Amino acid sequence: MFVRDIIKGPVIAIASETTLEDAYRTMQEKRIRHLPILESGRLVGVVTDRDLRLATSALSPTPFPPGARVAEVMSRSPRTADPWDPVEESARTMRELKIGCLPVLEDDRLIGIITGIDLLDALIQMTGVDKPTSRLEVRLSDRPGELARLTSFMSHRDLNIHSILTYPEGKSVVRAVLRVNSIDNHSLAQALRRDEFEVLWPPEKPCLR
Repeated sequence: MFVRDIIKGPVIAIASETTLEDAYRTMQEKRIRHLPILESGRLVGVVTDRDLRLATSALSPTPFPPGARVAEVMSRSPRTADPWDPVEESARTMRELKIGCLPVLEDDRLIGIITGIDLLDALIQMTGVDKPTSRLEVRLSDRPGELARLTSFMSHRDLNIHSILTYPEGKSVVRAVLRVNSIDNHSLAQALRRDEFEVLWPPEKPCLR
């Protein structure tokens, strides 16, 4: 999945001459928290609702009046994204820089913006959790053929894998999280265990005495 798949347009932007009061009103009316700032059609900064609150707070040593320009409080030269950037790379950038949005540029033209909420929506879509599926989590040895063995198991039972994610656990083990078109994941987990897979989810049912 790429940034171009999750951006929503048209993007709402304001001019650098816009007042703090008007910028905040725009955020409230549009129910957004980030505004790209344009000068002559080019991106020059970003302002957030937090920037506006801090700038005008009575607790600030030198609070700005509501009529001040956003150019005085905006973040300049913001980090941006390209429409063809993978969403996971954008997520890593936002996490490392501790920022809440990335304006999206194409040929230096602002075409959209992505936020943390957009990335969460993308995660939901990529994992298939919004579809009627069952979840399985399996611990695999980190060696060639293990993931293929797992997908072959599903294929031989005519099960469709809607999504599959893997991530490392230590140096020699990976976890695979799958969403499959089966409503009985407990029976499926039991079959996996009989085939010598280490299933983490769903857990084994306790034996009744």
